Amino acid sequence: MTTTLTRTATPGPAPRRSGPALTRRLLACGVLAGPLFVLVFLVQGATRADYEPLRHPVSSLALGQLGWIQDVNFIAAGLLTMAFALGLRRALRPGRGATWGPLLVGCWGITLIGAGIFVTDPISGFPAGTPDQISQPTWHGILHDLVSIPGFLALPIAFVVLARRFATEKRWGWLTYSVASVIVFVAALELSNLAFAQVASLVEYGGLFQRIAVVTGFAWLTLLGVQQWRQLDRAR
Repeated sequence: MTTTLTRTATPGPAPRRSGPALTRRLLACGVLAGPLFVLVFLVQGATRADYEPLRHPVSSLALGQLGWIQDVNFIAAGLLTMAFALGLRRALRPGRGATWGPLLVGCWGITLIGAGIFVTDPISGFPAGTPDQISQPTWHGILHDLVSIPGFLALPIAFVVLARRFATEKRWGWLTYSVASVIVFVAALELSNLAFAQVASLVEYGGLFQRIAVVTGFAWLTLLGVQQWRQLDRAR
């Protein structure tokens, strides 16, 4: 008589779900992008000769021998922001704003990369010895401005798109913060544009106004990334 022994397999650990883990990593890119970008341009602005952070735009840091640092800063922030947009899409769907919100954030990331590829022209007297406003812009200066415009339009629209989602979800704190961010971003950006156009009463503070706009935008993205990360953890 033959006895057949049946071996019962011991159940192993459940397979890890890669989806939420990937989403968290992509969201982390957005949490890092803003603080890293701001830290780099603040350090450069404080150490570059003849550069006045209150007067000169962030893009002007790309001029001169050390300009490559700001070029890399733009491109790195753009890549991190695009990765964040992918994570945001995964975290927000389904629901209002799950498509257009991440697309607009991704547009901001693409324009940052473009700003790093195409170097701006001198403005407001930096580098030293250049006029406040050049009469004949270079091709790369023109492209720098052209690729930047869609990003400066896309980001405040992203605030509005996701503010509508927050209103639907009755998240009044985030709704209020998003609306306030739109107002501050647009107002500061317009003041910086007037300053860089050499309006006498504003020209000395063009860099300050631009920094307020940029920090406002990146702060909103950073906090949004943290908020979505926490939501994923709660969902687990």
